Amino acid sequence: MKKNVGDTDRILRFVAGIALLSLLFILEGSARYVGLVGIVMIATAAMRFCPAYPLLGINTCCSKDGENKGGSCCGGGACGKAEEPVAESEKADSEEDKAA
Repeated sequence: MKKNVGDTDRILRFVAGIALLSLLFILEGSARYVGLVGIVMIATAAMRFCPAYPLLGINTCCSKDGENKGGSCCGGGACGKAEEPVAESEKADSEEDKAA
């Protein structure tokens, strides 16, 4: 089972799971059982795998093989690919093109 839940996603799932699970103790009647969804959220955070993500084509882990190297690849979100470094000669060419 490949990991598809990244660090930020994992933390948000855990917090949401605890919040939902607390509804079991806060709400009254049959509405309180909605809080059991929190168990699913906590379980997916613990396993770092969400079964719905492959169906939707989502992967919030950094690398393509499912191993999160820590943090975001592109610095702004879970893009699923690392930016390739730009060579100095390519930077100079692009600056010349902008100047022209």
